Amino acid sequence: MDTAQNPESRLNIPTSNILVVGLGTSGYWAARWLVEAGAKVTLSDIKKRSQLDPEWLKELHTLGVTLETGGHHKETFLRADAIVLSPGAPLDTPFIRAALQKQIPLMGEMELAARHVDAPMIAVTGTNGKTTVTSFLGQLLENAGYDVFVGGNIGTPLTAYLAGGRKADYLVVEVSSFQLDTIQQFSPEISMILNISPDHLDRYADYQAYIKSKLRIFENQGPGQTVILNADDPVLSNVTPPGGTTVFRYGLKKSEGINAFIEKGEIISNVNEKNRFNLNGFSLAGSHNLENLLAIVLAGRALGLPPEPIQKTIAEFKGLPNRLEYTNQVRNIRFYNDSKATNVDAAIRAVQSFDKPLILIAGGRHKGSNYQPLVEACRGNVKGAVFMGEAVNLLAEAFTDEIPFSLAASMKEAVSTAYGLAESGDIVLLVPACSSFDGFRDYNHRGRAFKAAVEDLLNGG
Repeated sequence: MDTAQNPESRLNIPTSNILVVGLGTSGYWAARWLVEAGAKVTLSDIKKRSQLDPEWLKELHTLGVTLETGGHHKETFLRADAIVLSPGAPLDTPFIRAALQKQIPLMGEMELAARHVDAPMIAVTGTNGKTTVTSFLGQLLENAGYDVFVGGNIGTPLTAYLAGGRKADYLVVEVSSFQLDTIQQFSPEISMILNISPDHLDRYADYQAYIKSKLRIFENQGPGQTVILNADDPVLSNVTPPGGTTVFRYGLKKSEGINAFIEKGEIISNVNEKNRFNLNGFSLAGSHNLENLLAIVLAGRALGLPPEPIQKTIAEFKGLPNRLEYTNQVRNIRFYNDSKATNVDAAIRAVQSFDKPLILIAGGRHKGSNYQPLVEACRGNVKGAVFMGEAVNLLAEAFTDEIPFSLAASMKEAVSTAYGLAESGDIVLLVPACSSFDGFRDYNHRGRAFKAAVEDLLNGG
């Protein structure tokens, strides 16, 4: 659904009656900041009050926010001067359609905040790798001596930055497709698209709709702004950003039109001048992390950072939890947690990062993807799998007659079963290829459950 309004429209916040839809982290901070800015705020969530964070409810009530829980009401939407959507809130609903028909301005939390920040923004999107690249860039800018806010879809919304009254030198924000669905004026100093592969097909009409959403990140950019793209990605290799933008492309191998690549164990970048960066100390596994590193180097050079902090950060950055995270070893069987691999492409990248025999633990809530590419990637070094969660039947159907597998009813059972299938020297890899919301609050909760189950094994439990 096209939610765009008049691009010149701006909210007169102190005199507005604003509806915030969804009491997640984004909705909470949007409501808080809007109240501080002088708006009259109503927050509506389809969940019952007992399902929502009691501390958030208490604080918002104290601030004077009108709380509507246990379902939405059409009148609430139609009375609003403007509507702010949390990223997870669906767009194509009768109440949203009615509000748009009445020409009530509609925008996402990120769009709202982006209109009021006064620091240059680096925005990172892609199907996989967003959080790692966003965190890495934050550390890089800090090593270069800047005050940096790191947030967006990574966990701390932009409205939280506004509410804190902080004045950072740079904002580095992770941006999801859901957030891009509701942009209007959003225009970062640097936009980065790391890769695009099928994901969230349970939300989008088809893969092309998902691609279109991702490409919106640069639709408002122009002269003086920069777009960074992965030339090795089949979708992005054919993308042409808006005229006037500076476009930098990267790929693992040197070729025409590439501004950063790897040659003889070094990164070569050609931005303003030629620079070489060695990979000594770079600890992140997998070719996908080398691609991510190329994007980071280009961003650093595009910002005019000297080579020294870039090289320092390459050696220092150690990755993030739930992303090919080494967990522990039990009787020479190593366990890796890649709970953040919530789609098929991420799972494939994880599998391809290892040359040792693997036992996979996969499953969760199905997101509409085809599992056959994962089956094909598993041929060779994957000797067995354990499936759990709502997608077990779909995974079992895809892997039948291809890779031996077992089914498990819990994470503890899955880890125990995988351990029983493994031999000395093997690796047990949690690589769900599905979302976590069938049995866990989020991928962090799922990763913690995996690590707890491995700890139980280690202690003989």
